[in-house]
Amino acid sequence: MSLKKISKEQPSDFEFSKKNLEEARKIIKNYPEGKQQSAVMPLLYLAQKQNDNWIPLVAMKYIAKFLKMPYIKVYEVATFYSMFNLSPVGKYFLQICTTTPCMIRGAYDIVNVCKEKISDKEKQLSKDKICSWMEVECLGACINAPMMQINDDYYEDLDRDKTEKIINQIQNGKKPIPGSYRGRKNSEPENNRKTLLNLKNA
Repeated sequence: MSLKKISKEQPSDFEFSKKNLEEARKIIKNYPEGKQQSAVMPLLYLAQKQNDNWIPLVAMKYIAKFLKMPYIKVYEVATFYSMFNLSPVGKYFLQICTTTPCMIRGAYDIVNVCKEKISDKEKQLSKDKICSWMEVECLGACINAPMMQINDDYYEDLDRDKTEKIINQIQNGKKPIPGSYRGRKNSEPENNRKTLLNLKNA
């Protein structure tokens, strides 16, 4: 496993916003007395969402103090899991699935669009600092391949033109609509169901 890149440029301070402070306290209440340190992962995720999709070192130190645990333990968690970004990724972070089902359905067409419209290399911020992209392993939406995840949302049944449209919207300050880009609902078959049509008689 390769080491995660930690940003050389770090903010001088971090603390939860009023809203996130309330949310953090609610999260901690989900854990038994004496086990509050188990909340480290949801609190790291909360910090990441607040800080434009990445976690600075001061946020790890803040969470360590918040949970009364050694900083090194928070650091170990943040550097181990791929869901945590330790350097800026932009307001919109595109994760392109290139595992086999997506690959054979055209995932690298999506990758090429990202190279052309965002940056030549993955994990590199676009010129306007709005977004970045990277290849990832299976995101669990194989039936709707090819697909990508942008922040918390899935964008499915893509092709080159649809991906360009989505990125254009992002670059123009608009939030694209998540879901299937062939008009499917969830993972339903195209042109309606062909099986299990007579469940009432089963």
